[in-house]
Amino acid sequence: MMPHVPHTVRSTAVSPELSADVAAALADGRAVVALESTLLAHGLPAPRNRAAADELEAAVRAHGAVPATVAVLDGVPRVGLSPDELDRVCGAGLAKLSVRDLGVAVGLRRDGATTVAATAALAAAAGVVVFATGGLGGVHRGARESWDVSADLAALAGTGIVVVCSGVKSILDVAATLEVLETGSVPVLGYRTDSFPGFYRRDSGHPVPWRVDDPAQVAAVWRAHRGLGSAAGLVLAQPVPAADELDGALHDRLLADGLALLAERGITGKDVTPALLEHFHAGSGGASLATNLALVKANAELAARVAVELSR
Repeated sequence: MMPHVPHTVRSTAVSPELSADVAAALADGRAVVALESTLLAHGLPAPRNRAAADELEAAVRAHGAVPATVAVLDGVPRVGLSPDELDRVCGAGLAKLSVRDLGVAVGLRRDGATTVAATAALAAAAGVVVFATGGLGGVHRGARESWDVSADLAALAGTGIVVVCSGVKSILDVAATLEVLETGSVPVLGYRTDSFPGFYRRDSGHPVPWRVDDPAQVAAVWRAHRGLGSAAGLVLAQPVPAADELDGALHDRLLADGLALLAERGITGKDVTPALLEHFHAGSGGASLATNLALVKANAELAARVAVELSR
Protein backbone atom coordinates (compact mmCIF):
# COMPACT_ATOMS: atom_id res chain seq x y z
CA MET A 1 0.00 0.00 0.00
CA MET A 2 1.37 3.39 -0.95
CA PRO A 3 1.97 5.77 1.95
CA HIS A 4 -0.36 8.78 2.17
CA VAL A 5 1.20 11.93 0.74
CA PRO A 6 -0.32 15.12 2.15
CA HIS A 7 -1.74 17.46 -0.46
CA THR A 8 0.33 20.61 -0.88
CA VAL A 9 -0.56 23.89 -2.52
CA ARG A 10 2.05 25.24 -4.88
CA SER A 11 3.02 28.85 -4.24
CA THR A 12 1.69 31.29 -6.83
CA ALA A 13 3.16 34.54 -5.55
CA VAL A 14 2.18 37.59 -7.57
CA SER A 15 4.79 40.34 -7.89
CA PRO A 16 3.99 43.85 -9.09
CA GLU A 17 5.07 44.67 -12.63
CA LEU A 18 7.40 47.68 -12.68
CA SER A 19 7.64 50.27 -15.43
CA ALA A 20 11.06 50.53 -17.05
CA ASP A 21 11.97 53.82 -15.37
CA VAL A 22 10.85 52.63 -11.92
CA ALA A 23 12.76 49.37 -12.30
CA ALA A 24 15.91 51.21 -13.39
CA ALA A 25 15.66 53.71 -10.52
CA LEU A 26 15.25 50.98 -7.91
CA ALA A 27 18.11 48.97 -9.39
CA ASP A 28 20.36 52.05 -9.20
CA GLY A 29 19.26 53.00 -5.69
CA ARG A 30 17.64 56.22 -6.88
CA ALA A 31 14.62 57.88 -5.30
CA VAL A 32 11.13 56.65 -6.21
CA VAL A 33 7.76 57.95 -4.96
CA ALA A 34 4.57 55.91 -5.16
CA LEU A 35 1.30 57.66 -6.06
CA GLU A 36 -2.19 56.22 -5.59
CA SER A 37 -4.71 55.85 -8.40
CA THR A 38 -7.99 56.03 -6.46
CA LEU A 39 -7.50 59.79 -6.28
CA LEU A 40 -7.49 59.86 -10.09
CA ALA A 41 -10.28 57.35 -10.72
CA HIS A 42 -12.65 58.28 -7.90
CA GLY A 43 -11.48 61.47 -6.22
CA LEU A 44 -11.24 63.97 -9.08
CA PRO A 45 -13.66 64.70 -11.93
CA ALA A 46 -12.71 64.15 -15.59
CA PRO A 47 -10.86 65.63 -17.38
CA ARG A 48 -9.19 67.31 -14.40
CA ASN A 49 -8.04 63.95 -13.10
CA ARG A 50 -5.90 63.25 -16.17
CA ALA A 51 -4.22 66.66 -15.97
CA ALA A 52 -3.62 66.07 -12.26
CA ALA A 53 -1.93 62.73 -13.00
CA ASP A 54 0.65 64.51 -15.15
CA GLU A 55 1.06 67.37 -12.66
CA LEU A 56 1.72 65.03 -9.74
CA GLU A 57 4.26 62.96 -11.66
CA ALA A 58 5.95 66.16 -12.85
CA ALA A 59 6.12 67.46 -9.26
CA VAL A 60 7.90 64.29 -8.18
CA ARG A 61 10.37 64.49 -11.06
CA ALA A 62 11.04 68.19 -10.42
CA HIS A 63 12.33 67.31 -6.97
CA GLY A 64 14.66 64.55 -8.09
CA ALA A 65 12.60 61.35 -7.80
CA VAL A 66 10.87 58.95 -10.19
CA PRO A 67 7.06 58.80 -9.92
CA ALA A 68 5.37 55.40 -9.64
CA THR A 69 1.61 55.62 -9.95
CA VAL A 70 0.09 52.31 -8.80
CA ALA A 71 -2.94 50.47 -10.21
CA VAL A 72 -4.16 47.04 -11.30
CA LEU A 73 -4.72 46.74 -15.06
CA ASP A 74 -5.82 43.54 -16.82
CA GLY A 75 -5.35 41.77 -13.51
CA VAL A 76 -1.69 42.82 -13.23
CA PRO A 77 -0.52 44.98 -10.30
CA ARG A 78 1.54 47.77 -11.82
CA VAL A 79 3.96 50.14 -10.11
CA GLY A 80 4.66 52.92 -12.59
CA LEU A 81 2.26 53.65 -15.45
CA SER A 82 2.66 54.74 -19.05
CA PRO A 83 0.63 57.69 -20.44
CA ASP A 84 -1.80 55.23 -22.06
CA GLU A 85 -2.22 53.40 -18.77
CA LEU A 86 -2.86 56.68 -16.97
CA ASP A 87 -5.56 57.36 -19.58
CA ARG A 88 -7.23 54.08 -18.61
CA VAL A 89 -7.04 54.86 -14.90
CA CYS A 90 -8.63 58.26 -15.47
CA GLY A 91 -11.42 56.81 -17.59
CA ALA A 92 -14.67 55.39 -16.28
CA GLY A 93 -15.36 52.02 -14.74
CA LEU A 94 -12.36 51.13 -12.59
CA ALA A 95 -13.12 49.33 -9.37
CA LYS A 96 -11.87 50.79 -6.09
CA LEU A 97 -9.34 48.32 -4.65
CA SER A 98 -8.25 48.04 -1.04
CA VAL A 99 -5.88 45.27 0.07
CA ARG A 100 -8.69 42.74 0.43
CA ASP A 101 -9.71 43.33 -3.20
CA LEU A 102 -6.30 42.88 -4.80
CA GLY A 103 -6.45 39.10 -5.05
CA VAL A 104 -9.95 39.25 -6.50
CA ALA A 105 -8.97 41.79 -9.16
CA VAL A 106 -5.83 39.82 -10.06
CA GLY A 107 -7.63 36.47 -10.10
CA LEU A 108 -10.47 37.77 -12.26
CA ARG A 109 -8.14 39.87 -14.44
CA ARG A 110 -9.96 43.12 -13.68
CA ASP A 111 -8.91 46.76 -13.73
CA GLY A 112 -8.83 48.69 -10.47
CA ALA A 113 -7.59 51.86 -8.82
CA THR A 114 -5.69 51.37 -5.59
CA THR A 115 -6.53 53.00 -2.25
CA VAL A 116 -3.91 54.12 0.26
CA ALA A 117 -3.81 50.64 1.78
CA ALA A 118 -3.48 48.81 -1.54
CA THR A 119 -0.99 51.32 -2.93
CA ALA A 120 1.17 51.00 0.18
CA ALA A 121 1.11 47.20 -0.05
CA LEU A 122 2.06 47.04 -3.73
CA ALA A 123 4.64 49.81 -3.49
CA ALA A 124 6.34 48.18 -0.51
CA ALA A 125 6.32 44.82 -2.31
CA ALA A 126 8.15 46.51 -5.19
CA GLY A 127 10.75 48.05 -2.87
CA VAL A 128 9.38 51.62 -2.90
CA VAL A 129 9.55 53.17 0.57
CA VAL A 130 7.92 56.61 0.11
CA PHE A 131 4.32 57.22 -0.91
CA ALA A 132 2.46 60.52 -1.41
CA THR A 133 -1.30 60.90 -1.13
CA GLY A 134 -3.92 63.46 -0.15
CA GLY A 135 -5.56 62.21 3.01
CA LEU A 136 -5.22 59.04 5.04
CA GLY A 137 -8.30 56.91 5.70
CA GLY A 138 -9.35 56.61 9.31
CA VAL A 139 -12.02 55.86 11.87
CA HIS A 140 -15.44 57.08 10.75
CA ARG A 141 -17.80 58.91 13.05
CA GLY A 142 -20.16 56.46 14.72
CA ALA A 143 -17.69 53.59 14.29
CA ARG A 144 -18.73 52.16 17.67
CA GLU A 145 -21.96 51.11 15.98
CA SER A 146 -20.89 50.72 12.33
CA TRP A 147 -17.34 49.34 12.81
CA ASP A 148 -16.40 51.55 9.85
CA VAL A 149 -12.63 51.83 10.13
CA SER A 150 -10.46 52.30 7.05
CA ALA A 151 -8.16 49.43 6.08
CA ASP A 152 -5.47 52.10 5.64
CA LEU A 153 -4.77 52.01 9.37
CA ALA A 154 -4.30 48.25 9.62
CA ALA A 155 -2.22 48.25 6.43
CA LEU A 156 0.17 50.86 7.80
CA ALA A 157 0.61 48.89 11.00
CA GLY A 158 2.22 46.10 8.98
CA THR A 159 3.64 47.80 5.88
CA GLY A 160 7.06 49.42 5.92
CA ILE A 161 6.46 52.64 4.01
CA VAL A 162 6.53 56.39 4.65
CA VAL A 163 3.15 57.92 3.78
CA VAL A 164 3.15 61.68 3.16
CA CYS A 165 -0.37 63.04 3.58
CA SER A 166 -2.36 66.02 4.85
CA GLY A 167 -3.75 64.17 7.83
CA VAL A 168 -7.30 62.88 7.52
CA LYS A 169 -10.51 64.43 6.25
CA SER A 170 -12.60 66.26 8.82
CA ILE A 171 -15.51 63.90 8.18
CA LEU A 172 -13.63 61.30 10.25
CA ASP A 173 -13.16 60.83 13.99
CA VAL A 174 -9.67 62.32 14.16
CA ALA A 175 -9.02 61.49 17.82
CA ALA A 176 -9.99 57.84 17.31
CA THR A 177 -7.87 57.65 14.15
CA LEU A 178 -4.81 58.86 16.02
CA GLU A 179 -5.50 56.32 18.77
CA VAL A 180 -5.66 53.46 16.26
CA LEU A 181 -2.38 54.58 14.70
CA GLU A 182 -0.82 54.58 18.16
CA THR A 183 -2.16 51.08 18.82
CA GLY A 184 -0.59 49.95 15.54
CA SER A 185 2.78 51.46 16.58
CA VAL A 186 2.70 53.79 13.56
CA PRO A 187 4.74 56.96 14.25
CA VAL A 188 2.98 60.20 13.30
CA LEU A 189 5.19 63.18 12.46
CA GLY A 190 3.97 66.69 11.79
CA TYR A 191 5.97 68.38 9.05
CA ARG A 192 6.73 71.91 10.23
CA THR A 193 3.59 71.84 12.35
CA ASP A 194 2.58 70.94 15.90
CA SER A 195 -1.02 70.25 14.84
CA PHE A 196 -2.38 67.21 13.04
CA PRO A 197 -3.77 68.49 9.70
CA GLY A 198 -7.43 68.12 8.74
CA PHE A 199 -7.05 67.85 4.95
CA TYR A 200 -8.95 70.95 3.76
CA ARG A 201 -7.96 72.69 7.03
CA ARG A 202 -4.43 73.10 8.35
CA ASP A 203 -5.37 72.21 11.92
CA SER A 204 -7.76 69.40 12.89
CA GLY A 205 -7.76 70.55 16.50
CA HIS A 206 -5.48 67.70 17.61
CA PRO A 207 -1.71 67.82 18.25
CA VAL A 208 0.86 65.62 16.53
CA PRO A 209 3.02 63.42 18.77
CA TRP A 210 6.25 64.55 17.08
CA ARG A 211 7.41 67.39 14.84
CA VAL A 212 10.10 67.40 12.14
CA ASP A 213 11.28 70.37 10.08
CA ASP A 214 13.27 68.99 7.16
CA PRO A 215 13.63 65.83 5.04
CA ALA A 216 16.90 64.89 6.76
CA GLN A 217 15.06 64.55 10.08
CA VAL A 218 12.38 62.41 8.43
CA ALA A 219 15.06 60.14 6.96
CA ALA A 220 16.83 59.84 10.31
CA VAL A 221 13.59 58.88 12.05
CA TRP A 222 12.71 56.32 9.38
CA ARG A 223 16.12 54.67 9.46
CA ALA A 224 16.02 54.45 13.26
CA HIS A 225 12.42 53.18 13.22
CA ARG A 226 13.29 50.38 10.82
CA GLY A 227 16.65 49.73 12.44
CA LEU A 228 14.90 48.99 15.72
CA GLY A 229 12.96 46.22 14.01
CA SER A 230 9.55 47.79 13.50
CA ALA A 231 7.45 46.47 10.63
CA ALA A 232 5.05 49.42 10.77
CA GLY A 233 4.94 52.33 8.39
CA LEU A 234 5.22 56.01 9.24
CA VAL A 235 2.82 58.91 8.70
CA LEU A 236 4.34 62.25 7.71
CA ALA A 237 1.53 64.79 8.00
CA GLN A 238 1.94 68.07 6.12
CA PRO A 239 -0.75 70.80 6.27
CA VAL A 240 -2.24 72.16 3.07
CA PRO A 241 -0.34 75.31 1.99
CA ALA A 242 -1.74 78.29 3.91
CA ALA A 243 -2.75 80.13 0.73
CA ASP A 244 -4.83 77.13 -0.41
CA GLU A 245 -6.65 76.31 2.84
CA LEU A 246 -10.44 76.14 2.50
CA ASP A 247 -12.31 78.95 4.25
CA GLY A 248 -13.23 77.86 7.77
CA ALA A 249 -16.88 78.93 7.76
CA LEU A 250 -17.46 77.38 4.33
CA HIS A 251 -15.77 74.17 5.43
CA ASP A 252 -17.89 73.83 8.58
CA ARG A 253 -21.13 74.45 6.67
CA LEU A 254 -20.27 71.94 3.96
CA LEU A 255 -19.23 69.36 6.54
CA ALA A 256 -22.48 69.67 8.50
CA ASP A 257 -24.57 69.52 5.33
CA GLY A 258 -22.52 66.62 3.99
CA LEU A 259 -22.91 64.52 7.13
CA ALA A 260 -26.67 65.14 7.02
CA LEU A 261 -26.69 64.10 3.35
CA LEU A 262 -24.92 60.82 4.14
CA ALA A 263 -27.45 60.00 6.85
CA GLU A 264 -30.40 60.90 4.64
CA ARG A 265 -29.21 58.74 1.74
CA GLY A 266 -27.84 55.90 3.88
CA ILE A 267 -24.38 56.18 2.34
CA THR A 268 -21.78 54.10 4.19
CA GLY A 269 -18.42 52.37 3.79
CA LYS A 270 -16.23 53.02 0.78
CA ASP A 271 -18.91 55.23 -0.83
CA VAL A 272 -18.63 57.88 1.92
CA THR A 273 -15.48 59.63 0.75
CA PRO A 274 -16.42 60.00 -2.96
CA ALA A 275 -19.88 61.27 -1.98
CA LEU A 276 -18.50 63.88 0.40
CA LEU A 277 -15.79 64.99 -2.01
CA GLU A 278 -18.45 65.60 -4.64
CA HIS A 279 -20.60 67.45 -2.09
CA PHE A 280 -17.68 69.70 -1.10
CA HIS A 281 -16.80 70.32 -4.75
CA ALA A 282 -20.34 71.30 -5.73
CA GLY A 283 -21.03 73.30 -2.59
CA SER A 284 -17.79 75.26 -2.68
CA GLY A 285 -17.97 76.20 -6.35
CA GLY A 286 -14.79 74.23 -7.02
CA ALA A 287 -12.77 75.74 -4.16
CA SER A 288 -12.42 72.37 -2.41
CA LEU A 289 -11.07 70.82 -5.62
CA ALA A 290 -8.37 73.50 -5.82
CA THR A 291 -7.46 72.83 -2.18
CA ASN A 292 -7.34 69.08 -2.80
CA LEU A 293 -5.02 69.47 -5.78
CA ALA A 294 -2.76 71.93 -3.96
CA LEU A 295 -2.24 69.68 -0.97
CA VAL A 296 -1.64 66.54 -3.03
CA LYS A 297 0.93 68.36 -5.16
CA ALA A 298 2.68 69.72 -2.05
CA ASN A 299 2.76 66.20 -0.59
CA ALA A 300 4.22 64.78 -3.82
CA GLU A 301 6.98 67.39 -3.69
CA LEU A 302 7.77 66.67 -0.04
CA ALA A 303 7.71 62.92 -0.66
CA ALA A 304 10.24 63.34 -3.47
CA ARG A 305 12.55 65.33 -1.21
CA VAL A 306 12.29 62.66 1.51
CA ALA A 307 12.90 59.87 -1.02
CA VAL A 308 16.00 61.64 -2.32
CA GLU A 309 17.29 62.03 1.24
CA LEU A 310 16.69 58.32 1.92
CA SER A 311 18.51 57.36 -1.29
CA ARG A 312 21.71 59.13 -0.28
